[in-house]
Amino acid sequence: MGLVDRDDGWRMPDWLWQQIEPLLPERPAHPLGCHNPRVPDRDAMDAILLVLRTGMQWNALNATGICSSSSAHRRFQEWERAGVFRELWRQGLLAYDKQTGIEWEWLAMDGAMTKAPLGRAKTGPNPTDRAKRGRNEASSPKGKGSRSGSSTPART
Repeated sequence: MGLVDRDDGWRMPDWLWQQIEPLLPERPAHPLGCHNPRVPDRDAMDAILLVLRTGMQWNALNATGICSSSSAHRRFQEWERAGVFRELWRQGLLAYDKQTGIEWEWLAMDGAMTKAPLGRAKTGPNPTDRAKRGRNEASSPKGKGSRSGSSTPART
């Protein structure tokens, strides 16, 4: 048994699953015809939503008992390629627009994924490098010795 119980508040409610399930693609056939049973789609989606909501690492899913991290990540990639999450997002926007109303004329988007072009001299050095210059000769495997003081006749 994992760390997550059935009534933990992290699993999606039935009404949400009823909206998501029709969006999922057909299960692919296994090339050999038989294999270990596939993780149920709802368990995989619960695991994916847990990772997305908490920001936890995929490998941390193994301790929860929902499903394995590899199964959840594989299903996430499969469903992302199939457009499941994009369609879920689209339906959510339409539902919100119908219920509350989105003022589309007031929307704006801005962003940058590059370094500031003029910020080099003004930003200063990286605070995490503490003026390190890299490995020194004593710690280099090709140098005169190693940190442990041991030597080996093998080429390094």
